[in-house]
Amino acid sequence: MHIEFLVEEPSAEAALRNLVPRIVGPSVSFDVHTYQGKSDLLAKLPHRLKGYRPWLPADWRIVVLVDEDRHDCRDIKSQMEDAARIAGFRTRSSSQAGSAYEVVTRLAIEELEAWFFGDVEALTRSYPRVPRTVGQKAKYRNVDQIRGGTWEQLQLVLQRAGYFPGGMSKIDTAREISRHMNPCKNTSPSFRLFRDTLQELTS
Repeated sequence: MHIEFLVEEPSAEAALRNLVPRIVGPSVSFDVHTYQGKSDLLAKLPHRLKGYRPWLPADWRIVVLVDEDRHDCRDIKSQMEDAARIAGFRTRSSSQAGSAYEVVTRLAIEELEAWFFGDVEALTRSYPRVPRTVGQKAKYRNVDQIRGGTWEQLQLVLQRAGYFPGGMSKIDTAREISRHMNPCKNTSPSFRLFRDTLQELTS
C-alpha cells in the first residue's frame, strides 16, 4: 500500500516523515506534499484530487491533514469532504462502516504542536531543559484545548527553558520532537484519531 499525504506546511511534513513509519510499519510507502498554508491547500485541493482520480492505483490512499487553527472545524471538514466527493472519491467519513474508501480528511486540533505537547517525554528528550512537569500544569493537561495558540505556547515553553531566543523554528522543532515520539502514548485526542485511522487504513 502507498499513502499520499497532503499537508499545509513543511513542519507537518517533517513530523510525518518520522511518525508514519512508526504508525503503519515499514511495508507501507508514502509521500508528503506540502502547501503554502491551509488556505492554499484548501483552494487547490479540488484540482489536486481531480488530478488523482483517473490514475490512482487500487492500493493507494490519500490523507489530507490540516490544522484547525481555532476555525470552525465543521466548515473545514466540509470543504475537504466536498472536494473529495466532487472528484469522485469515497471518504472515510462518508462511507458506511466496513465499506472501502480512498480519501481520509483529518484535522490537528488546534494545531500540529498540540501533538508535541501530547508526548511530554519526547518534548523533554528533545529539549532537556524543559521541566518534565510541564504536562502537569493545568493549561497543558488537555493538549487539544490549549489557549493562546498551541505553537505560541510551545515557543513560550521552549524559550523559558533557554531555547530559540530569536524565535522557534517550526520545522526544526517538529523534526526534533517527532523523532522521539511514541505514537502509542500520545495524549492528544486528534493525534490518536489520526493514528488509529492510519492503522485502520493499512490493516
